[in-house]
Amino acid sequence: MASAEVGIISTIENLLQGQVGSARAKALLETLEIDRRLLSSSDTASRAELAMALNILLFDDLLKRVPTAARIVAEDVAFGRKIVFDHGALRTIDGPLGAFPRGHAAFGRLLEPLGYRVDALYPLPKLNMTGRAYVHRDLPEAVPQFFVSELHLDRLDQDARDAALRVFGQTQDVLDSAATEALARLEQEGGLPSAEAGALLKTLLAAFDRHHPEPALPDYETLLLHSKEAAWIATEGHAFNHATTRVPDVEALAQQLKARGYPLKEAVEVSANGRVRQTAILADKVSRGFRDAGGKRIEREVPGSFYEFISRDIDPATGSLDLTFDSGNATGIFAVTRSA
Repeated sequence: MASAEVGIISTIENLLQGQVGSARAKALLETLEIDRRLLSSSDTASRAELAMALNILLFDDLLKRVPTAARIVAEDVAFGRKIVFDHGALRTIDGPLGAFPRGHAAFGRLLEPLGYRVDALYPLPKLNMTGRAYVHRDLPEAVPQFFVSELHLDRLDQDARDAALRVFGQTQDVLDSAATEALARLEQEGGLPSAEAGALLKTLLAAFDRHHPEPALPDYETLLLHSKEAAWIATEGHAFNHATTRVPDVEALAQQLKARGYPLKEAVEVSANGRVRQTAILADKVSRGFRDAGGKRIEREVPGSFYEFISRDIDPATGSLDLTFDSGNATGIFAVTRSA
């Protein structure tokens, strides 16, 4: 970046350093393709810069939790290829969550002040879910999207709803008054002084985690029977379900990764308009804690998060990259946490 020549770091690098230190911040910026418009230096962080910093840190968090993704990314870096981070996805519960707002609204209140808007809704009836694509207003192709899906508890059987209430009913909210005030100012002014932006970033990052107690194993097994997506949220919470890299030819990449022994889903998902194509590695297994019927803590292996690949063509109607999603694609991709 141009600012490095005079020893000045970008606003985004400064934000990253405050969270992960200088060395990791530099490594992440060298790993990901960052639009030059996001690499200026100022005492004020714009909403786009803050949104990009959050995305970079969430990408980093996923790499820590998904060793297979970390290995693929390391191979790309070794070959001098930068990652184009297309979008991250998370799952929410549309139901009683204690102190935490229900469904997509819990994250809409964070994303909208960062410059995001809901671009489209994607019904996922086979999963009893609805997906929402949050696209950035300022730099829609350069700042990663968020795909936020919510599981509708009222569509599940009563025993599953009862188990969900026990699992999710004590979810804590990490958004304190200082963060709420900072988000309000960010929404009004479009930016924050760097120190305030760094403090807000720390709280925003903390929101993408599990904030309910470890589930009782019988409740988890009930959820697993009725909704594997609900069971996934029971152990993983609001962490990124997956992060997605944008590649020129996902079909060719899928064949290459399979030949190298990576556990990919069987087929590439193709959108109804043919312009969006996706595939993913199967979710890595993780060890998670549960309480058995007697209250004793035990650990089990369950599906964790995963890494996805997407190719997007130009939309001839607009001349711009097709940033849409597809309900059929999303339903097919969700299956990789079932097949892990």
